[in-house]
Amino acid sequence: MPLPVLECLRQQWQWQLTCFFLVLLPLLFLALGTIMRSSYTKGRHLHLPPGPRRLPVVGNLHQILGSLPHRSLRDLARRHGPVMLLRLGSVPTVVVSAAAAAREVMKTHDADCCSRPDTPGARRLSYGHKDVAFTPYGQHWREMRKLFIVELLSMRRVRAAWYAREAQVDKLICELSSFGGKQVSLEDHIFGVMDGIFGTVAFGNIYGTEQFAHRKHFHDAIDDAMGVMASFSAEDYFPNAAGRLVDCLTGVVSRRERVFRELDAFFDTIIEQHLDASRATANSDLVDVLIGLMKEHQGSLRFSRDHIKALLHNIFLGGVDTSSVIMVWAMAELIRKPWVLRKVQDEIRAIVGDEERVQPDDMPNLKYLNMVVKETMRLHPAVPFLVPRETMRGVTIGGYNVPAKTRLLVNAWAIGRDPASWGPNAEEFDPDRFEGSDVDYNGAHFELVPFGAGRRICPGLAMGETNVMFTLANLLYCFDWALPQGMAPEDVSMEEAGGLAVHKKTPLLLVPTRYKCH
Repeated sequence: MPLPVLECLRQQWQWQLTCFFLVLLPLLFLALGTIMRSSYTKGRHLHLPPGPRRLPVVGNLHQILGSLPHRSLRDLARRHGPVMLLRLGSVPTVVVSAAAAAREVMKTHDADCCSRPDTPGARRLSYGHKDVAFTPYGQHWREMRKLFIVELLSMRRVRAAWYAREAQVDKLICELSSFGGKQVSLEDHIFGVMDGIFGTVAFGNIYGTEQFAHRKHFHDAIDDAMGVMASFSAEDYFPNAAGRLVDCLTGVVSRRERVFRELDAFFDTIIEQHLDASRATANSDLVDVLIGLMKEHQGSLRFSRDHIKALLHNIFLGGVDTSSVIMVWAMAELIRKPWVLRKVQDEIRAIVGDEERVQPDDMPNLKYLNMVVKETMRLHPAVPFLVPRETMRGVTIGGYNVPAKTRLLVNAWAIGRDPASWGPNAEEFDPDRFEGSDVDYNGAHFELVPFGAGRRICPGLAMGETNVMFTLANLLYCFDWALPQGMAPEDVSMEEAGGLAVHKKTPLLLVPTRYKCH
């Protein structure tokens, strides 16, 4: 996400919170006092997790609304423990910050902890929970997830997407080669590759051409949607009339509706283009497949036009930006550790040989590159907090009672930096720590959970991993990388910028020089 968008989000949060605290606090005192006393009375005989002291009405809300809540909650967990109870407004929330507790949430009690909270932003942008990412657990979610995986994210689809992947990487190599030793802002180019891959798979080859007139507008709408999902909504934490009133007065509702209408109009245009009988295409794309399913269920509510739109929303919101973020962090870490950069480039170039670029068949042999990607995801998970869960029944986590309808936040960022799992150098970028280790991010090892685990593991894991590995391999094979003149590795800022996905705060400026393989 561009830096001006992140700065705008930060300013909007400050303005909304000012309105919230100064104008409507007395109203919330009256509306919520009785509810909070009742909740405390019901839970006083339970062995609840410890947590920081709360303010009246807002609880611990002020402690998560900074620019980098994954860091502030990691610091609180160091004082209160890896299973920590907060009250965010009127919503009881348990924050998990260690591998053992994450295992209990996503494996031991996965069947009881795999639902999603029903929040207004997610509900609206998912067309009333017709998607996969934000839909509460149930039969509908199971059917949609199966469809999502089979039609887009299975290994069959990942392999079938190689034509798009190779075309976009070839385009990236040409673009970077044209700079002739001048510095580039790497994030812009990487975002274009990921956008092109997902767009071509979803919408067809026209997405990467000048004929696709809606592309720039679509990018802006997706940026706005990510802003809506990341921004403060009072109703998320006060799910009652008072919360809705705050959101109306602060403009949250009107902004959400504007973004929804823009995306909805775009998706309608795409669907209509695919319904055009005169449209000629050699290969069916994802929209063609989904339209086929819609026609099969004509007149039924099981799969409608809104289901197609909700799934497309998930693909672009969850795939493009997160994959781009991981690659930028990987390149930033490598340029700060020249000996690691040389090691991974030597491996790739030894395996690829004299080819113009890395080939799909080379990928299984790039063991050290895989270690680099694991280490990047350990230190820089694209989404530091996994998508929130909600308990469907009371469970015990870390020896503490967690009642039903409690929100669960898994701090994947804190878990990846926990010295108990990773040793005293847990904050250091060191891919060699994975030498001889079977630890992976496939959901079986809870000290490394950038994609989550259990029933709600990210269904795009295979597609995202393949896109990141192939693009990164070609960046490292095809170019030698250097910092701009006068800049040393230790000068590279690793400061984070908050948002739905945590970006590098300052652009990564690097100088690519085309590698001569012959």
